[in-house]
Amino acid sequence: MPIKYLTLSNGLRVVLYHAPRLNRCAAVLRVAAGSHDVSPKWPGLAHFLEHLLFLGTERFPADENLMTFVQRHGGQVNASTRERLTDFFFELSPSAFAQGLERLCDMLTHPRLAPADQLRERDVVHAEFIAWSQDTQAMAQASLMQWVSAEHPLRAFHAGNRYSLPVPRQAFQQALQDFYQCFYQAGQMTLSLSGPQPLIELEALATQYGSQFVPGEKHQQQPPPRLLDALCTQPVTDPRRLNLLFACEDLPESSAEAVRFLCTWVIDARPGGLLFELRERGFIQALKAEPLYQFGGQLLLNIEFTLSDDGLDQRQTLTALFFDWLSFFKTHWPALREEYALLQQRRLAVSSALDLARFFSEHLNGKLPVNAVLDQLRPAAVDNFSIEPVSWHLPEPNPFLRGDVDDSDDGAVFLRWRLDAAHPALWQMLNSSLQNLSHAAQQAGVILNFSALGNFWQLTLSGLPSPMPSILQHALRLLTEPDSKALAQFGQCHREPAQIAIRQLLKQLPDDYLDAREAVDNVNDLATVWDSAQWTTFNLGLAADALEGEHLMIPGTPEPPPLHVPAIPPGERQKAHTSNTSENALLLFCPTRGQRLSDEAAWRLLVHLGQAAFYQRLRVELQLGYAVFSGFRQIAGQSGWLFGVQSPNASVDEIFDHVQAFISKLPALIAASDLATQQQVLVSQLDQATMPPGQASEWLWQAYLAGRDAFYPQRLRDALLHFKKPQLLNAANQLQRPTGGWLIMTSRPLTR
Repeated sequence: MPIKYLTLSNGLRVVLYHAPRLNRCAAVLRVAAGSHDVSPKWPGLAHFLEHLLFLGTERFPADENLMTFVQRHGGQVNASTRERLTDFFFELSPSAFAQGLERLCDMLTHPRLAPADQLRERDVVHAEFIAWSQDTQAMAQASLMQWVSAEHPLRAFHAGNRYSLPVPRQAFQQALQDFYQCFYQAGQMTLSLSGPQPLIELEALATQYGSQFVPGEKHQQQPPPRLLDALCTQPVTDPRRLNLLFACEDLPESSAEAVRFLCTWVIDARPGGLLFELRERGFIQALKAEPLYQFGGQLLLNIEFTLSDDGLDQRQTLTALFFDWLSFFKTHWPALREEYALLQQRRLAVSSALDLARFFSEHLNGKLPVNAVLDQLRPAAVDNFSIEPVSWHLPEPNPFLRGDVDDSDDGAVFLRWRLDAAHPALWQMLNSSLQNLSHAAQQAGVILNFSALGNFWQLTLSGLPSPMPSILQHALRLLTEPDSKALAQFGQCHREPAQIAIRQLLKQLPDDYLDAREAVDNVNDLATVWDSAQWTTFNLGLAADALEGEHLMIPGTPEPPPLHVPAIPPGERQKAHTSNTSENALLLFCPTRGQRLSDEAAWRLLVHLGQAAFYQRLRVELQLGYAVFSGFRQIAGQSGWLFGVQSPNASVDEIFDHVQAFISKLPALIAASDLATQQQVLVSQLDQATMPPGQASEWLWQAYLAGRDAFYPQRLRDALLHFKKPQLLNAANQLQRPTGGWLIMTSRPLTR
């Protein structure tokens, strides 16, 4: 068996999962305590403690702590505080994994919790609270919670802010220490590790570093009151949404998997199901099914319909159709066990190391008490509203699920069309036409994405290679012959939840960089658009002849070589996108000065040296906000350094000044660095054998668009290893002037 469960002598529960196909390792440290385990006197204390633990320890200070270490080694790291759980997690290459695990365990066992650190971090939590309080989705969920009993902690405030976290007060400090000592001990924790190493090696790592936690036994978390005082009507939080909320009590301990099973079929898009029927009637744009809360036998399940224009007056019909389908499902669901088992097998076959560690940290026991959940899904009140009978039936088996899943490596297919202009309405219609196929492909282990970037359309498939040719064939047919429902919805406004300012800018970044002319679309223009389109394709992990038949179906004509990389003109180019939030956000994209390999190598080294320092300066020292990042970014083959900041206090002009000030100090940072060591670290990140599959394929695709040859990966690594400080200092000086072109994107216009 590739999985092993054990308990260390100190009480720490350990889950180990061995998957030889993985090229990364992951750790999830789950603490059985969350925001609802805090005294109501100190809302936000659990979330605040999560933040404090990342600030470094005596052994691993800020420049060597887990966050900095993982970023430096090209991994991912984060944490999450929920109602009754707090998770700390990271993913790294095998060579760096032990050092990451050492830092994770050290930061949880030896926190500094210095008062000065607490005061600074409280401002970050406050900035996060402000952004949360203005986020449309967060506010919608908070509104849904008003349906719950006033006695339940779900109705209370738990995010934490400057006023709920009185750091100087002795009583608060005592509460912080008590919470930490009670819950941050081995008996309250589960450590889940996944990777390509044999189980014996993973066990040795878990034992070596997990044994340092203070021994203890699991504390019984206080059970919550009932979710409801009495039967309530369904809440209306948004005129374009219908939410059906279900509160369940006294469910079996293993009900989480049953809830996943139910949600899988609620949102299944195949004929015969709920989603298919509602789309056929034109009532909805989207359907979501998710548990908002699960603990101690309680479940708060949300079924959310995003209504189309034709569905705005159909709330009763939608509700009736849901319960009619549910009645059918209650008697037929056992026939879906086999299909669900195949879905789970395929999911595990393509999951990342981090996804696997999360999945197995829940100690699944294989039971599926679906009826226990279904029996409690009843309407809040008796309704005599009736509908015409619907011929519900179970979905046909997913054809892409059947077949070999023993592919040793992931594959990817990139297909890009160069258009005469941007065609947003046509793209939206085509993207809608691909929805059902995208869902079926994802179940089979292939991510299908159709994106619009300036005057380019791009179709990307990534994941298991074996089903890709068939999926691509279906996708190309739908792109040239959209289904009737997609055609009928052409030109309708597709409303998406408002995003925080920095995410809005990130979504707009490729279009602003490419600066394409937008066409006025007509549904009859599609054939003309395809006729004039020029395409280029690139595949990885598939046989050379695997897509030959599909090439005959690609609309348009092949783009003649060489491919041209879009260039930004010298100087500064500013784009302002007004945001409804009070916070200010800025993106600065600094392209490399040229297309030579040495230019890319210089920028990659600069980003590698500056990434953690940028975060430390603007996020930790200046406390500008919680959304602070920088990284190497490529758009249509053009590489560059992307800086991003969102702040509740600083203006966009002040943010821009801080970013420029940081760039001006890069020469000093380079002079003080151990360049040889950092070059080795960066080169190890560019080893395809340890890259996440999606990252590796995207890197090679961007290299192809930039006109690199087959020897590019090795030539880039060689260039990085032979860079000298004088060359890097010269590149840093060049970066300080926008001679290579700067794109400045802001949530409000710059006034300078």
